[in-house]
Amino acid sequence: MLLRLLAAGAFTMLCMPAFAQDHHDHHAAAPAVAGELAVSQAWSRAMPPSAPTGAVYFVLENRGEHSQRLIGAQTPRAEKTELHTHVHQGDMMKMQQIDSVEVPAAGKVEFKPGGNHVMLFGLKQPLVAGESFPVTLQFESGSEITTEVSIEVDAPASGNTATGHHH
Repeated sequence: MLLRLLAAGAFTMLCMPAFAQDHHDHHAAAPAVAGELAVSQAWSRAMPPSAPTGAVYFVLENRGEHSQRLIGAQTPRAEKTELHTHVHQGDMMKMQQIDSVEVPAAGKVEFKPGGNHVMLFGLKQPLVAGESFPVTLQFESGSEITTEVSIEVDAPASGNTATGHHH
């Protein structure tokens, strides 16, 4: 166990300059990577202090040869999280909880306003622009990936989504 911790620490120290350089060059947080999965562009909209809920948006990429299924998320910022999507019911858009989201092999899924997102219930502190917090995504395979969520005043510009830039 100690050897594993030392190896992880050494790996982290080796990667830090690369992540810092990537952040400097692209003005975007380095993607969180775990095995074949990568999370990038994680953000949440700033909310008034009285808001009991929030949402997290991100791009989830599967670089592997087999599909992966996202089944949940957790964060110390909220009492409870749920996977949600928006569905049309007549002329209305409605949020609906979903059990999972499949990420196809060699594909990606974008979690965005009006689509899939992670809903945060029982916020333990307000979502304040300029701050960030961790969220851990949980997969059917048992793997997890933790990424840092940037709290923004509004959605990053859509032109930046494809390039990974977000300010």
